[in-house]
Amino acid sequence: MGRWNDKLVAFINNRWLVFVAAIWLQSWAGIGYLFGSISPVIKTNLSYNQRQVSRLGVAKDLGDSVGFLAATLTEILPFWGSLLVGAIHNIVGYGWVWLIVTGRAPVLPLWAMCVLVFVGTNGETYFNTVSLVSCVQNFPKSRGPVVGILKGFAGLSGAILTQIYAIIHSPDSANLIFMVAVGPALVAIGVMFFIRPVAGHRQVRPSDGMSFSSVYGVCLLLAAYLMGVMLIEDLVTLSPTVITIFTVVMFVILLTPFLIPVTLTFSSETTTYAEQEALLPPSEKEEPARTEPDGNEVIFSEVEDEKSEGEDLLPASERQKRIAQLQAKLLQAAAEGAVRVKRRKGPRRGEDFTLGQALIKADFWLIFSSHLLGSGTGLTVIDNLGQMSQSLGYDNTHIFVSLISIWNFLGRVGGGYLSEIVVRDFAYPRPIAMTIAQVLMIFGHVFIGMGWPGAMYIGTLITGLGYGAHWAIVPATASELFGLKKFGALYNFITLSTPMGSLIFSGLIASSIYDSEAEKQARNHLTQFQSSSSLWFTRLYAEGPHKCEGAICFFLTCMIMAGFCAIAGILSLILVYRTKGVYHNLYGKSRTSTLS
Repeated sequence: MGRWNDKLVAFINNRWLVFVAAIWLQSWAGIGYLFGSISPVIKTNLSYNQRQVSRLGVAKDLGDSVGFLAATLTEILPFWGSLLVGAIHNIVGYGWVWLIVTGRAPVLPLWAMCVLVFVGTNGETYFNTVSLVSCVQNFPKSRGPVVGILKGFAGLSGAILTQIYAIIHSPDSANLIFMVAVGPALVAIGVMFFIRPVAGHRQVRPSDGMSFSSVYGVCLLLAAYLMGVMLIEDLVTLSPTVITIFTVVMFVILLTPFLIPVTLTFSSETTTYAEQEALLPPSEKEEPARTEPDGNEVIFSEVEDEKSEGEDLLPASERQKRIAQLQAKLLQAAAEGAVRVKRRKGPRRGEDFTLGQALIKADFWLIFSSHLLGSGTGLTVIDNLGQMSQSLGYDNTHIFVSLISIWNFLGRVGGGYLSEIVVRDFAYPRPIAMTIAQVLMIFGHVFIGMGWPGAMYIGTLITGLGYGAHWAIVPATASELFGLKKFGALYNFITLSTPMGSLIFSGLIASSIYDSEAEKQARNHLTQFQSSSSLWFTRLYAEGPHKCEGAICFFLTCMIMAGFCAIAGILSLILVYRTKGVYHNLYGKSRTSTLS
């Protein structure tokens, strides 16, 4: 009995159980990606025009991006407390919106609706922060795979939630808002005591590589399955029973990673490591403490300036020996006063920056501006998918929300993987991958703007891939150029560029052009009725928002966004040119050593 109790405790404290619980939470956390499905319901029931809907979209983007409070509370509160706060945000924000849309609560002014949408979506930042922080601490040597998988499931959550909604679909589309308000909050409450740091550095095993490969396989299988199911449901009329079966299979795939902590807990490998760890002295069980840098660290940095040109071509053992000799000479000379150590006023690119130090660097603003133009235009497409598909004559707008969620996920996985090849194998600047993503988005915007038959499918594919790639490439680039010490502040500042881009392209450009075209079409309809019955049509078009039809509704907007994506690509190329030396220093030497 005691052995089984030990196994149960080991299972609960297994870092892979934490990771799987975080995956499940992230599968529900991307509520912001469903705005394209719920915005038509809000627009119709509250008689909003496109400009008002766009303002709600900007509030949603701000709520999804402003995570400073979530990061602060995560440091103060226990992890389950932060998740509980996020769940409350989620329920209060979108729950109140659901009450208003369904007529159960009085209609509030537009600014109050923006506050509710902001609060509801801001709950997502708590889910993301707790998941990422806890899992990175549990997997300190596998941060890349962990962050990529978690961000990927967050991007895929739009398709997952849409498929779940398919089995409870009813004529009242406002039920989708209710599911967004309640579903993620219930999942967060259900897993809030599992997602936490569990001394993951003591659980490193040789089987970790196979476990990560298994999770990647589940990711790709789930994305492929959802894409096939969504296309079938869009092209063929299915019975509720078949849709339910499809959804059950999706849940089975999502539950598959749960086998990893179960297998690891009861495997002989885990038992062997536990027995070996019990024999270690207490000091060796703990993670080695990081020593604070002393005054000699500055002296050691001078070694790079004193090395000869052929130093890096020597074998590794000989190179280390010469560096050690040079360090000893510098220490002795500095002690005797023969050498004056150079002390830089600020860090170099590739070293640790504070946010204030980064804000005065041109490279930081190149990243920020390029991300603003690239991800801002992509998010504008995501937020306006409902109106875009309706204007082109598509009845089922949910299919495009789901598809772009899948492509967003694959863009994050593929963007991180390909950009890693660029830097590891070729020691070339990572932002070149961002340029490629922005060129892809140019074609995506053009396809959507032209409105050709089937163009929405191709346009959402290309735009989703490019938009998702930004979220894999930009954080990695920022960490390489400005360090990891203050990465949280740097990353949160860069993410503010996304709602700023959405405000410009969706709140100002897209909404104004849409409403203008809708008013033109309304006037053209009125001129066709010159009889007495035309008074009825005059009253009809004078009241409430106008609906725009045809490719003209978003043609000019998409062409403008394509142009700004081209500018973003140019900015990324400038960043590539400026950082060639940095990436050579970061990756070129290790590549030379590997080849030799």
